[in-house]
Parts: sequence; structure tokens; C-alpha cells
Amino acid sequence: MDESTLLWLITSLTAVLFVVGVPVFLCIGVWTTLASLAIGFTISNIGITSYQGISSYALLAMPLFILTGDLIGAGGIAVKLSALAAAILRPVRGGMALATICTCSMFAAISGSNSATVATIGRIMIPEMKKQGYNVEFAAANAASGGIVGILIPPSVLMVVYGFMTNLSVIDLFTAGWGPGVCVSLGLAGAALYWSRKHQWGEVGPFVFKDAAKAFLDAKFGIGAVFLILFLIYGGYSSPTESAGVVAFYCLVAGMFLTRQLKWKDIPGVFLSSGRVNGMLAPTIAISIVMQQVFNIIGVHEGVSDLIHTFQSPTLMLLTMMAALVFFGCIMESISVCIILSPIFAPIAASIGMNPYHFALVFIVGLSLGFITPPFGLDLFVASGITGIPYGKIIKWIPPFLIGVCLAWLAIAFIPAISLTLFKIVGGGGAGVSAGF
Repeated sequence: MDESTLLWLITSLTAVLFVVGVPVFLCIGVWTTLASLAIGFTISNIGITSYQGISSYALLAMPLFILTGDLIGAGGIAVKLSALAAAILRPVRGGMALATICTCSMFAAISGSNSATVATIGRIMIPEMKKQGYNVEFAAANAASGGIVGILIPPSVLMVVYGFMTNLSVIDLFTAGWGPGVCVSLGLAGAALYWSRKHQWGEVGPFVFKDAAKAFLDAKFGIGAVFLILFLIYGGYSSPTESAGVVAFYCLVAGMFLTRQLKWKDIPGVFLSSGRVNGMLAPTIAISIVMQQVFNIIGVHEGVSDLIHTFQSPTLMLLTMMAALVFFGCIMESISVCIILSPIFAPIAASIGMNPYHFALVFIVGLSLGFITPPFGLDLFVASGITGIPYGKIIKWIPPFLIGVCLAWLAIAFIPAISLTLFKIVGGGGAGVSAGF
């Protein structure tokens, strides 16, 4: 049997495994192992390449930012941030729904994980929304949607992985991410306001400066963590990986000795929770790197590039890549999609004149849609898990949030200044305006 036929059979087998519910990591592992043997690679190459790929110092930021998110929740810092947002937005109809989106954004500015954002902020805000008369299914959908900014507002685990795969500066990706992160947050806020005003949910009260000031002081440790990250990274005092370690230590100390809500007996559970998440992500990254190696050898990159270039129009080529991101984001975990597609799409974007950092944010925002779209919809599963509400009942509230994110995504794709303005001000290398867009 020739190599091409064998690879198609292996791909068909893997597709069957995926459809019947085999975890994505195992599907990738099966395909990579069998394809490696089909093209003459040894099994030992898989181990060597996986180890070398996952041993990058830059990737160490990923578990540290995830740990930071768990420490923020366990240490009571997230509760104070949510109280601050609620105090400021009290006069607005749907203010608690907006406060959930805002708290997710603030949480994302300290942690880099979408699932940690949903789990932590959802546990705090969903009961509060229920007390104010919000539909609890909508409250769960609102928290799940707010969680997607966890990978958009820096620091971001996905930006770390994207930078690693495409050899871009993680610090510059963080800088470029602020504009799109705010833009998507505004799109989500619009959807939250739509539902809240349609059903007249939420209590409306006067803005009380004294209450807002007190909430601000109570949230000082969370705000301090945000400014610590900004100071360390953008001040040039440390790399994102080193900053992640410093901020994780800061949140540990703040939770134990300042808020005093994190007890010694809680620490093993916090580290175990973070370890579970990293235990799922790290093997996926390792085996996906081997998959990339096999792709290069069998010509997948060139084939996809040639296919997309048949559209000729830069706008159509960009829209084709965006459509592919939506499709794969719906059925696969974002880290896997990032590792598989970013080395393929980034050169295509460069060939049509897009600034690499502009396209990086288009890519990452596109993947964020997959967190709230079935059948994968990781954030929806997290929201369902913490509330006990069936997955299907949460989905029906999602369409306005998807519309808000898609409108923001199109603006980010075709208005490069959203990503590149702050990037140029800070002084990121080569921050030109994307040609043709």
C-alpha cells in the first residue's frame, strides 16, 4: 500500500475515533504515531520531539498563570473585584450582568485562563444575579461568555502558545491584545444589556461614591496584581514567565496573609486543581508539536497554503482562514487548534500583507468563539458543571453573545488600529498597518 493511501486510512480511523468521543489528545496521539510509522519515523522520535518541544522556558508561563487564577479565587481576591464592578454599575439596568463581564475582564488581566475565569467568577456572580431576579440559565450563559476574555486580555495562556509556535514576542502579543480584549468585552456587554433590558432583569439603584470607594479599597490586592503584571512586563523588568512566577507568589501571599482567606490546608487543593488543568494541556502541546513535524514532511502546510491562495483576493483569503478557525474551534480544544493551524495560517497572512501581530489577534479572537459554540464549547461545560444546569439550556441564551463577539471580531480583522495602536505606542517591532485591510 502506498504512503498516501495509508495516511488517508489513518486519518479516516482518527476521524471515527473523534466522532465516537475519544478525547482529542488521544486522537492526535493515534494519528501522529501511526502517521510517523507510515512515513518511516521511529517511535523514539515522538518521545524526543515531544520532550524538546515541551521543554521551552517560554511555556513555563502557562502553568504559572493558571496557578495565579486559582490562587485569586481561593484567596478571596476575585470576590472583591466583583464587588467593585457591581458597585460602579449599580445605576444601570442589567448592571449585575455587566459587572460579571467586567469582573471577567479584570480577572483575565491577572490570570490567563478562560476556564479558570468562568469557574471562579461564575461561582461568585451567578448566585448574586439569581438574587436580583435574573434567569439562572442566562446568568450561566453570561458567565460562560465573559470567560472568553480570559484568553484575550493579557496575560493569556493562548498568546504564550501562539508566540511559541510562530516565534513572535509574547510581550508584544500581550501589548497588541489589550485593544481586541476590550473590543470583545464591549461586544459581550452589548449582548448582556440586550437580554437584561428585554426582560427587565436586575435591580437599579443610585451610584453611591462612598460604597464605590470602599469597594475599590477592598479590591486593592486584585488591582495591585494587575499593576504588578503591567509594571514587570511593560517596564522591562522581567519576562512574561518571570512575571507569572512573581504574580503567582504575590497572590499566594495576599491570600494567606492579607485577605487571610487562603489557609495552609487549602494550598494542596489549589495546586492540585492547577495541576489537573496543566495535566491536560501539556501532553496535548507535546504531541501536537510532533504532529506539526509530520505535517511539514507530508506537505500539509503547502497544500493548505496553495488552496487558500486560489481565492487570490486578500479579503477572501482572510475570511477563509477565519471560517476555518470557527469550524475547528467548535470541535477541538483551542490549544490543539493553535498548535496545528498557527504555523500554517501565519505565513499565509504575511503573504497578503498582514502585520503578524495583527493576524495573531485575529487568530486568537477567532478561537475564543469555540469556547461558547457547540459541540465543544468548553466554557459552556464549565458553567454547566458549576451550576448543575443542563448544557442545552445554557446554549439557547448564547446567540446574542456570539453576534457581539463576531461583530467585534470583524472590526478587529478589518481595522488593524484596534490591535496595533497601543503596539506602536509602546514600541513593538515592525508594527505597520496591514496592507490591503
